[in-house]
Amino acid sequence: MPNAEQIRQAETLRRLHRAPPLLLLPNAWDGASARIVEDAGFAAIATTSGGVAWSLGYRDGETAPWEEIVAATARIVRAVGVPVTADIEAGYATTSEALMRHVADIVEAGAVGINLEDGMPEDGMRVRSTAAAVERIAVARETGRRLGVPIVINARTDLYLRNEGDDAARFAETVARGKAYLAAGADCIFPIGLSDPAVIGDFVAAVKGPVNVMGRKGMPDVAMLEKLGVARVSTATFLTLATMGLTRQLVEGLRDSRSFDGLGATMSYPDAQRLFSR
Repeated sequence: MPNAEQIRQAETLRRLHRAPPLLLLPNAWDGASARIVEDAGFAAIATTSGGVAWSLGYRDGETAPWEEIVAATARIVRAVGVPVTADIEAGYATTSEALMRHVADIVEAGAVGINLEDGMPEDGMRVRSTAAAVERIAVARETGRRLGVPIVINARTDLYLRNEGDDAARFAETVARGKAYLAAGADCIFPIGLSDPAVIGDFVAAVKGPVNVMGRKGMPDVAMLEKLGVARVSTATFLTLATMGLTRQLVEGLRDSRSFDGLGATMSYPDAQRLFSR
């Protein structure tokens, strides 16, 4: 049975999608990154499938063992006191029964939201039919209901990511999917890869529900996205990649210079300890 705090966090996360203001979600990949995000004052945390997979020593795309994903999510939840929504990709499942089990696993790990995408990792990321994707969202919603946790479902559609169809057809199909996913029980629609401000505004107006976009370099700032009606912005793998890039820069500098001058830490040991002093 869920505890009252997990239910409260799920309800809090859902309320945070009622823009404005929009919900800005930096994506974490382990307990340390999650605590840094929370300590910076963010109201909720999302995980990144790529970041979590890489931190576990696997490629992104449902190659990490599911049990390790669940355990990593549980560690992130344990490290923070704010709601956590977990990116479970396509659910690591090709059947409704497996999806039901995996949604239950991630809720029991303490997450109060999920990302569920309509791409198919097992088939080169081809996009599922709308009917199949709708059925999977309904399964996830029913699983949360059965567990007593009103999970927040962020339904990702991959048409823009996969560059499916011409501009007009892609937009129309993404809108149709967004409406169908909301009707099936999704709380938010994530047209990953959609970045043009005018098209984002048109999409928000057409889908008539909360919309998540990906925040990355070159995107409009938060104030502009809020004016466009966006409800949620997540950073996907970009924080992880920036951190990995800095680590590579530092170790290559150490290798090449044979000097420790480049290892001046931007966070002190006491500050790091303080993050985990609760």
